[in-house]
Amino acid sequence: MILAVDTHYGDDVSATAGVWFADWGDGSAQREETMIRRGVEAYRPGEFFRRELPPILELLAAEREQPRQIVIDGYVWLDAANTPGLGAHLFEALQRRVAVVGVAKTAFKGSPHARAVLRGSSASPLYVTAAGMDLDQAAANVRGMHGEYRVPTLLRQVDRLCRDCLSR
Repeated sequence: MILAVDTHYGDDVSATAGVWFADWGDGSAQREETMIRRGVEAYRPGEFFRRELPPILELLAAEREQPRQIVIDGYVWLDAANTPGLGAHLFEALQRRVAVVGVAKTAFKGSPHARAVLRGSSASPLYVTAAGMDLDQAAANVRGMHGEYRVPTLLRQVDRLCRDCLSR
């Protein structure tokens, strides 16, 4: 299984969601999970992972099976100095057993590790990074995800789940 995860924040609360799917080209999730977390860590520039990693690990801990790949909203590697982003920290936290693919909507200045992926009729690329998987393969997987828009169907779905969870 592949897991796409995302987290959104309110005032001292976070909502983390995951959608599980079997294949990169799938148009619908086999299952969805959401989790609310109170007392989230404040955002610190350059240390986004400290805020985002704990709820992802909590979501994974509640699951019966580990995914073979995880897709995150963000970067695995940040820059030419191999500064680890959220994805690299997640990869290490999972003892390098689960490949992590980062899909970001904006370019990170100076990141040679990102592959620009155009989807649909959009002129704006997504930026793909990876750990535990060949980068070109990760970019091809994201390019081949279901949906006619820039952001694939299941990545839009996990984003919406987080937002909806916070608005309840």
